Amino acid sequence: MKIITTSDWHLGNLFHGNDRLPEHKHFLAWLLNQIKEYQPDALLVAGDIFDNGNPSAAAQTAYYEFLAEATQICPQMHIIITAGNHDSASRLEAPRPMLTRHNVEVRGNIKHIWMQNKNGGYWQTDYDDLIIPIRSKDGDEIIVLAVPYLRNDVVQNSNYSDGVNNFLHNLTSRARELYPDRKTVMMAHMYAKGAEIATNDASEKIVIGGQEEVNMDGWSEHPEYFTCGHIHKRQHIWNTDWARYTGSILPMSFAEIDYKHGVDMITFNDSKHPRVDFIEYTPQHKLRVIPADNSELKPSELKKIIKKELRDRINGQLDDNFEYVVLKVKLDKVSNDEIKELEDIVGDKNAVLCKIQKIIPSINLSTITGTQNIQSVNDILNRDPLDTLKETFFVKHNSEMSERQEAMLKDLLDNIQTSAND
Repeated sequence: MKIITTSDWHLGNLFHGNDRLPEHKHFLAWLLNQIKEYQPDALLVAGDIFDNGNPSAAAQTAYYEFLAEATQICPQMHIIITAGNHDSASRLEAPRPMLTRHNVEVRGNIKHIWMQNKNGGYWQTDYDDLIIPIRSKDGDEIIVLAVPYLRNDVVQNSNYSDGVNNFLHNLTSRARELYPDRKTVMMAHMYAKGAEIATNDASEKIVIGGQEEVNMDGWSEHPEYFTCGHIHKRQHIWNTDWARYTGSILPMSFAEIDYKHGVDMITFNDSKHPRVDFIEYTPQHKLRVIPADNSELKPSELKKIIKKELRDRINGQLDDNFEYVVLKVKLDKVSNDEIKELEDIVGDKNAVLCKIQKIIPSINLSTITGTQNIQSVNDILNRDPLDTLKETFFVKHNSEMSERQEAMLKDLLDNIQTSAND
């Protein structure tokens, strides 16, 4: 049995203000080609189908067009989709009755069943709703455990990690009870303990302090395979071979410039665990940072590189393979004219300028009067405001205030102090 796993499509995403719908359509067309070539028995999409809970009509159209094409190209293929933290679970699941008729199963919400007893009754999680048997054209059967993003109100545990652990253990046990002789594949959307995210400009919504970090290391009764969404870098989970992040299908920030993108092909045979093959996808638009190394270039030096390395637009138009660009420029002082000139030069190239990162030369603040004796918070609170403002002026302009500027600022501070005391 062959299963394609993917996640984190983020349809409707804007990249530095640029609509990425053409890029997403490029990926979806590529994925349709993989489905046509490999004829998989199932496609699993583990959350963050859309970039937000209220996606545009255009993003939803691209999604449903893909499903329509995929079910025609490979009619026997099962498609299972779960909601991520970016998705509206109810919106994603709304067309479920209709999609089920076309071999597409969607799970967004966790359902509960009222269990009657002598004390009245209680609500019990409907684990059976998340257990989906799929059958290959050869008659083999595998059980998919389709787990949407588990929000705190679903887990209802003082410790989120423990709550998720309990939920996944219970679901797996229930699947083994119903299908004792079947292999299981779990799909989920969460932040696994130890997962690597970008240190700067991380685009995943990670709760501060790791409060939603899930530790399942040492899980002995785990499914045969576990595919997960949420983290954008492809990687193993909990240092295992049976659990993986497939990664996002597009880079979501420049911090992800070196990430690989694509889908995983999971092939089950007679062995206990499946073979995993990565099918790499090349995004339509490359990310480029100029300069690529840690060189600190002035605007004049940067202009030469831009003119040399970036292709010109044809008839003033971007082609289908333009690049997203970040410029790193060293400025002794902020010069709007130089920044505008850089923007104009890139504007003539087959590239979209996302941002200009201004590098201000490092300054030895210890040489500035008043900074030498700061050793504690109280030193800062009791410090003369004039010293702080002089320091700020120096950082911004790379030069000290004139005597006249300092005198004017001192008069202003004195007036403020006098008003505060009145």
